[in-house]
Amino acid sequence: MNKLPHLFANNLAWSENLRHTDANFFETLAEQQSPEYLWIGCSDSRVPANEIVGLMPGELFVHRNVSNLVVHSDMNCLSVIQFAVDVLRVKHIIVCGHYGCGGVAAAIEEKPHGLIDNWLRNIGDTAMKYKNELSSIIEHRVKIDRLCELNVIEQVQNVANTTIVREAWQRGQDLTVHGWIYGIKDGLMRDLDVSVSGN
Repeated sequence: MNKLPHLFANNLAWSENLRHTDANFFETLAEQQSPEYLWIGCSDSRVPANEIVGLMPGELFVHRNVSNLVVHSDMNCLSVIQFAVDVLRVKHIIVCGHYGCGGVAAAIEEKPHGLIDNWLRNIGDTAMKYKNELSSIIEHRVKIDRLCELNVIEQVQNVANTTIVREAWQRGQDLTVHGWIYGIKDGLMRDLDVSVSGN
């Protein structure tokens, strides 16, 4: 049985490096979790949430799924949002997609992909909503990237429409929902300027 010893060696080096920087890092981390941010992002392995925004462990609460969807029947995602908003009292929810998302591309392909097609149907609905805009884009890659952006915009609205977020705003909680997209080819974040807050 292969126990992946290189990953344990990597973990040891990472832990020792953090302890070298701050001898009490893990002791302090174990005593509290008080992030200001909830990140809802894609499961894609090329998009490591806290690394691309330069945050340390404990500073970013994270939920990831294929194509960064917020579906109102997904109890996993809703439970994460509820815990982040009601218990951790985060001030920002960031929905972050990325260009070249394979899930977004698969959602508009005319071939079956199995079980995942049920999940991606939500992106298919977004593609239908913006059909006129998307049909005017000739280059396939550009069309996929625009749909990645549109998907983020729709998910921001989905977050803002949850009972969890609406109730937080009703009680005056300081909370903003942001829509960002990440470029895998250049490592840069882009704000889609669709932020929503209760103010």
